[in-house]
Amino acid sequence: MSLRDDQLATLKAAGKDFDYYNIANLDGIDHLPYSLKVLVENLVRNIDGANITDEHVKTLLNWDPNAEPSHEIQFTPSRVIMQDFTGVPCIVDLATMRDAVKDLGGDPEVINPQVQSDMVIDHSVQIDKYGIANAVQENMDIEYQRNGERYQFLRWGQQAFKNFRVVPPGTGIIHQVNIEYLAKVVMSKTEANGNTLAYLDSCVGTDSHTTTENGLGVLGWGVGGIEAEAAMLGQPISMLVPRVVGFKLTGSIPEGVTATDVVLTITDMLRKHGVVGKFVEFYGEGIASVPLANRATIGNMGPEFGSTCGIFPIDNVTLDYLRLTGRSKEQVALVEAYAKANRLWGDASDPDYVEPQYSEYEELDLGTVVPSIAGPKRPQDRILLSEAKEMFEKTAPAYETEKTVKDPVAVSTDFRGDFNIENGDVAIASITSCTNTSNPSVMIAAGLIARNAHAKGLKPKPWVKTSLAPGSQVVADYLKAAGLQDDLDALGYQLVGFGCATCIGNSGPLLPEISEAINTNDLTVTAVLSGNRNFEGRISPDVKMNYLASPPLVIAYALAGTMDFDFETQPLGADADGNDVYLKDIWPTNSEVAAVVDGTVSREMFLKDYASVFDGDHRWKDLDVPEGELFAWNDKSTYVRKQTFFDGMKATPDPVADIHGARVLALLGDSVTTDHISPAGAFKASSPAGKYLTERGVEPKNFNSYGSRRGNHEIMVRGTFGNIRLRNQLLASVGEEVTSGGFTYDFLAKKPTTIFEASRDYIDNKVPLVVLAGKEYGTGSSRDWAAKGTVMLGVKAVITESFERIHRSNLIGMGVLPLQFPAGESYESLGLNGTETYDIAGVEKLNEGVTPKTVHVTATHEDGSKTEFDAVVRIDTPGEADYYRNGGILQYVLRNLMK
Repeated sequence: MSLRDDQLATLKAAGKDFDYYNIANLDGIDHLPYSLKVLVENLVRNIDGANITDEHVKTLLNWDPNAEPSHEIQFTPSRVIMQDFTGVPCIVDLATMRDAVKDLGGDPEVINPQVQSDMVIDHSVQIDKYGIANAVQENMDIEYQRNGERYQFLRWGQQAFKNFRVVPPGTGIIHQVNIEYLAKVVMSKTEANGNTLAYLDSCVGTDSHTTTENGLGVLGWGVGGIEAEAAMLGQPISMLVPRVVGFKLTGSIPEGVTATDVVLTITDMLRKHGVVGKFVEFYGEGIASVPLANRATIGNMGPEFGSTCGIFPIDNVTLDYLRLTGRSKEQVALVEAYAKANRLWGDASDPDYVEPQYSEYEELDLGTVVPSIAGPKRPQDRILLSEAKEMFEKTAPAYETEKTVKDPVAVSTDFRGDFNIENGDVAIASITSCTNTSNPSVMIAAGLIARNAHAKGLKPKPWVKTSLAPGSQVVADYLKAAGLQDDLDALGYQLVGFGCATCIGNSGPLLPEISEAINTNDLTVTAVLSGNRNFEGRISPDVKMNYLASPPLVIAYALAGTMDFDFETQPLGADADGNDVYLKDIWPTNSEVAAVVDGTVSREMFLKDYASVFDGDHRWKDLDVPEGELFAWNDKSTYVRKQTFFDGMKATPDPVADIHGARVLALLGDSVTTDHISPAGAFKASSPAGKYLTERGVEPKNFNSYGSRRGNHEIMVRGTFGNIRLRNQLLASVGEEVTSGGFTYDFLAKKPTTIFEASRDYIDNKVPLVVLAGKEYGTGSSRDWAAKGTVMLGVKAVITESFERIHRSNLIGMGVLPLQFPAGESYESLGLNGTETYDIAGVEKLNEGVTPKTVHVTATHEDGSKTEFDAVVRIDTPGEADYYRNGGILQYVLRNLMK
């Protein structure tokens, strides 16, 4: 008998009996953090005697809060959720795997998601139309014209694969649909014996902000598309038991402060504390007063803290939200009964409550939070609103060049009339979906500030591109019910779509006259958005500085028209009587916001909007859908192409080999993000991807975005390391000018060229490649193609000072070796500049079933001298070693399924 058999018990909820795995009586469970209790239940339920044993459970129950992570466990998510940018490649890979299985003589039907897998199509809407009454319909029409091929492919996948559902375009953002409808908190399924098993909902997703669900008590986080595919195919995720940071919240939010200000403050605190690779868990009596919407907003920002998750336990706040969002009485009763029976109930006022032990502690009195923004290029760079003008004036000169015109530039447009624009002007002020999407308080606050501004005759400046892209149709319902959409419309904040828009780079084009003025005069204009990502080059190619702010502050900056503005001392304009109007004059009180929220947000809205969530509109239903277990690939398609990862694949992998004679493809600094590496947003006709499409008869106006073409590896590999803000210092090492963008030096052709073209030359000549970089390599989102593109460029190893958690894992998942310089060393300190050739010895030990702690790197300089060092091998678990030996995680899974 194993623990799995011993702990099977019966639970009664809503008059029904459920089987469940009881962890409440296990020795050591009392003082574990909530998040680790979730992992205990996950392990107990999935004990198989091989990958997961009783010993794994006991190790977790004996968790030492003060220890560094060293124990490997296997986490088996109950669900997988995807958005379409990162999800399309997953389905392309699954479809290709079916072909590969057939080629190897197997049954293609073995390739199916083994757990419930949902895709929410939310990343493809672009803000082409704005400031007009029917913008949302026009943008959706354009979306279907651009993405018809992808959507046909996904409709095929929906009928070809079991356990795979698609939420069609125009429904809402993935995280909102997840917490409002898909997440169960406690799941149930019928077992072979006819009994119903209740078990904890857990979910990984292909979007880093999957952590939004942590606000509901659902453990999960963002993984690369590569890990997500493996999880879909029943593979557990190998992980080290983490340190857990306990974060106590006390007090209440003061007047004039929003949930966005709170999350920016928490992000700032936790970045300074250092939580990469750790769990963050919120606890204490104070969390009972934190609404679920605020919890979800905090959870959403987990990737910005750098933590794996930012979770709240299950309590009455959770149950109230489940009721509000239309979950059945039976489901709510099951969640309550299950959480209480398994000691997962997080009410600190309960007499039976035992305060968990944590590895580290943080605390925030919400009463000390002040209005804040973050920018101009990282979400953790918080700025007090009171100091925003001063900080902008300090920061802006770094974005100017000798070509930057300092005087105002005249612009004449048909859409917005004539005006002048200058450095610091806000070109985009977008209420976009991510951090505000789960939070009626900030959306209602934005509506009220619009009402008050409209009443006083204020308007956004004509050069500001205004947009409202809510995360859910429910948001549109309650804004309309409160009469606030009319006021938003009056300020140019008409609905433009439901989905991830500005934050992912789908902000759409600026007016051509504005774009031309910016680029001709090298102006430093800004974007203000209520999202959570503001990395360089991400929001718009025309905008250099990006700031995160709450939805009401987005409108305030649209009214001001410039970042060079002090809301305390400068008026936003004048009312009809000529009186100056300041921000404080139009800012709603907390009680005003709460009254509107309480009076408009209803259960009936959720029931209506999610009644037919998988059906889609007439556009979706009218798509021509191919049939069959194998997809009929179209060689002429520029959106969806059969992947090449499995070409020539053997049933048994070849041994891994040491690396000889490698050249450096890119020499990069600190904080190079996956947004720098992975293609996202728009691209030009002159880029390698643009040339590829032009050669196939696609006009630039129909290029769409990199994200929408992730199902075509030919496009994506051409855009890898192609971000317009990437600076490859290798060019300086050979005496060339460092041109921002995807450029490098080809040592074979002895000339500067694009990274893609150089990689083809090296691959043709069988020269392996390496990338050298600094600290925090791979932070950011867009992770699957950051790893896929890297391997397709011919990169065999990446050597850095430190890695971000998921990108390191994904590199291994694609067969790329992640290495770190010796502690305290860097390529600069070692005297390396990328002109050397590299030999890496010791990799072959992996063939003996041993993961070496280090490998020996020899860098041979152009004069024949050598620099040698031992690089730390960042293959952290035995599971990762298996993936690397197989050439990647997908090859590993496919070979196992074939067995």
